Amino acid sequence: MTTSRVSAEEQLAARVRQKDLGALAEFITLRQPQLLAYIQRQLGTGLKRKLEPEDVLQDTSAEAVRALPSMDLAERDVFQWLCQVAQRRIIDAHRRLFGAQKRDASREVSLDAPAGTPTNTRRAFVDLLVVSMTTPSQAFSRNQREARLQQALAKLPAEQQEALRLRYVEDLPSKDIAQRLGKTDGAVRVMLTRAIQKLQDILEEST
Repeated sequence: MTTSRVSAEEQLAARVRQKDLGALAEFITLRQPQLLAYIQRQLGTGLKRKLEPEDVLQDTSAEAVRALPSMDLAERDVFQWLCQVAQRRIIDAHRRLFGAQKRDASREVSLDAPAGTPTNTRRAFVDLLVVSMTTPSQAFSRNQREARLQQALAKLPAEQQEALRLRYVEDLPSKDIAQRLGKTDGAVRVMLTRAIQKLQDILEEST
């Protein structure tokens, strides 16, 4: 990034912090490639089949314009704020497009629940897991179980967290997850089962 561009960006950011909507539009245009790249990375496989990154960018821009008058950006990085707005739009899109979908109970049995776990209990836990993995931490006060589950997720190894995200947020089958992680299908199934069991145990202990 050249000195002149840095200077121009800093000047725009300063005007955005003063709630200048015109400056916000210019800033978004200036950082559009980086914003699109961020959105592309955050969109799961399922959403990529239904949404274009440009659609999310448009929603992000509209939401930022609406939010700016009430935002205090004095101590915040403007680009990071826009990334946070984009992430919220992605979460909203995921809930809108996938929240009402029903899961195949037989598919869940072999992947996430010990033998004998009632189907309704298993589904409820998986639904809570998906919400916990796609809800910003600021929402903790809304649901204590969701908060505890998200805290428990943070204690899992990064690879287990990624496997859970791919399985339950992106809705990938275990064989595709295995390819992503460089493991066998069987190893991924064991990893998912153990991770789910550990999370359930943590929730039971904290109840």
